Order: sequence, then structure tokens, then C-alpha cells
Amino acid sequence: MDKALYLGMSGAKQNMLSQRAHANNLANVSTTGFKKDFAQARSMPVFGGHHPTRAYAMAERPGTDLSAGALMQTGRKMDVAIKGDGWLAIQNSLGEEVFTRSGSLQIDVNGLVRLAGGEMVLGNGGPVALPPFDNVQIGADGTVSIVPTGGPPDQLVEVDRLKLVNPPQEALEKGVDGFIHRKADQAIDGEEPADAALRVASGFLESSNVNAVEEMISNLQLSRQYEMQVKVMSTANENSEAAARLLQNL
Repeated sequence: MDKALYLGMSGAKQNMLSQRAHANNLANVSTTGFKKDFAQARSMPVFGGHHPTRAYAMAERPGTDLSAGALMQTGRKMDVAIKGDGWLAIQNSLGEEVFTRSGSLQIDVNGLVRLAGGEMVLGNGGPVALPPFDNVQIGADGTVSIVPTGGPPDQLVEVDRLKLVNPPQEALEKGVDGFIHRKADQAIDGEEPADAALRVASGFLESSNVNAVEEMISNLQLSRQYEMQVKVMSTANENSEAAARLLQNL
């Protein structure tokens, strides 16, 4: 009976972890550039002298769907969406180079280009910094150009170029900060090289790749599975009590 209890407990725990991942996906259905997660598990034997026949569902690192979301037109000059493959290189709060598809760019009081969360956007030689300007424009190749303050309105000056990279997808994983990192075993010497072939669409943002209907259906299925696992544990406990009563009556 304890085998059934163990299996039911293990399965119910994994269902709860999966529900957490799908709930997080639903919460970010409107987050630009968000990549949905999915829980992963595999069957593992329980090691130990007294558990040779036990098995359980071992949770693995959540997987991430890195496919692109749909493009949404905003008309805002500092909004960019990457066309096709590729990532925008940024610097996180730890000073690490990480990647994102979220292109809602802001300019702080010092002229530094940042994401809404404060992460600095990287260019050819480090963080992108803009001098005082009357107008700004981001080209299809990521080139950032400005009309200097007081300058002729038709005179664009190239300041920097957004760093767009395209590492192999199998070398990437989502970090706890929500950004995309290179896996530890896929690290390279130095910084990620820029890919000059990548293109962006100015005035657009990439939507989340979460399908709200699919996530809700998955959550309902997981709820039913959880109920089944709890039923297994309850039935196993009832059978154990019935067996104990039979032994007492012998």
C-alpha cells in the first residue's frame, strides 16, 4: 500500500509544480517578449536499502519555449521588435550580458538607453548613451541616430548601434531574472559577438508567446490529474486500514 501512497504523493507534487509554471505563464500573457515555461519531470527509482521497488517523479529544470511572439504596432520610436531569430543584448543588475526580446526602450536623465526595469541596453562598445537631441530614430539594422539639439531637422547623426546577437538556441536558458542566459556548459570566451545580419522593426513590440486558452486548458487538466493522485492516496490509505482490520479479526 505504501507504494501507491508514494506514487500518488510524488505525482501530486509534480502536478502542483506544473500548475505553478502555467499560472506564471498566464500572469505574463501581456508581458512583451515573454517566453513561456513548461515543467519537466522524469521517473526515477528511490535509492536506499529498503526501497528497491519505489519510484517517483523527479522535477527537472523548467524548459522554455523560445519561439517568437506576434508583432504589435505601437508607433513609438523607441519600441523595437526583432524580425525573425536573434536577441537584444542588455546588461542585468549583476553586470552580466544577458538577452531579451522585449524592446520597449527608455532614455534616462543621463541619456542611457534602458529597459523599463532599468537594465542597460548594449551597443557596439558598451551601454548605449545618447547626447542631448531633438529627435531620435532607430534603423532596421539597429543603428541609433539622433538630430542633435539645435541642429538641422534633416541632419541625422549616427550615435551607436543596438547589439543584436544570435547564439544557438540549444545554448540558451531562461534565468531566475526572467532574461535569457547562455548555459554554464555553453559559455564562450569574452562577450557574445554581434550579428550584423539581424534586423529590427521600429515602432513595434513583440508580444508574449503564451496562448492563454492553451494555458487554461492545461491548468484544468493538471487539476484533474491532481485530484486523481489525491484519490489514489486516499484509496491506498483506506485499503491499508481495511487490511489492518482483517488481520485484527484473525
